[in-house]
Amino acid sequence: MIVMIDLHTHSNASDGDLSPALLIQEAAKRGLRAVALTDHDTVNGLESAKAEAAAAGIGFIPGIEININWKPLSDGGISPEIYGLGPGGEFHLLGLGIRPSPAFLAAIGELSRRREERNREILDRMRELGIEAEWEDLLALSGGHSVGRPHFADLLVKLKIVKNRKLAFARYLGAGKPLYVPKEGMEFEEAAALIRESCGFPVLAHPMSLYVAWGHLPDLIQALKNRGLMGIEAWHPTAKAGACRRLWQLARSLGLYVTEGSDFHSAALSDRKLGCSHKGRQIQDGVLDAIPELLPFLTPVKDTV
Repeated sequence: MIVMIDLHTHSNASDGDLSPALLIQEAAKRGLRAVALTDHDTVNGLESAKAEAAAAGIGFIPGIEININWKPLSDGGISPEIYGLGPGGEFHLLGLGIRPSPAFLAAIGELSRRREERNREILDRMRELGIEAEWEDLLALSGGHSVGRPHFADLLVKLKIVKNRKLAFARYLGAGKPLYVPKEGMEFEEAAALIRESCGFPVLAHPMSLYVAWGHLPDLIQALKNRGLMGIEAWHPTAKAGACRRLWQLARSLGLYVTEGSDFHSAALSDRKLGCSHKGRQIQDGVLDAIPELLPFLTPVKDTV
């Protein structure tokens, strides 16, 4: 029998559909041995998820996914020009096994403030387009949790501006579209240091989302390792199998941990199933054998956050 885990999931504390408790319940139903909650730029769901995991008898790994400001990196003679982020590319950093310090919480609080400023600007742009919308409408759609672009998409659907979320992003919210406002994140060095100081380890999430050419990726990831990166999420639902295998080999060659996650947000996304990554590939608990920092979280306890 294959025992599964999942090292990348989201709840409605950020942009997922399920509450932290319901997310853990679904993981338990699917027979997962352990699950990490890695909401975007927030740790608000960790306590609830940890309590539910203890009740369900499964391991819980407290985590986060931090949006990183993309800028050139240069050291050791590496040319910064090779690091130009491709169109639509994103840089996300997972922090796994964190015990948030006061400094960490303060930094995340600043990200929350910036996120609300961005949301208010998107709302103003909607009004400029003649789309009547209020902040309260978005809060209602988010269930009172963090508002993000998916909630704006849902509002556009509710107002019958578009038929579904996909069209909302394609016509209004995607990069270069009328309602697109760049997301301001954290500097990589700061985020990596805060994660490590909080007893966690920083992992590059879905590296293919950087949109960096394969010829330049090893140098980039080496530069990130020099600045505190400890792992790569080699297997992810949005990456092709060949790319996943190359990322696994790259991580091993650079002495980095290899992680794997579903990036689960909603059951409505057919390619994002708890405990699975690329095309339904089951994430086996053996992934954790080479990550000693996470092994203590496999047994449900109440003092890991």
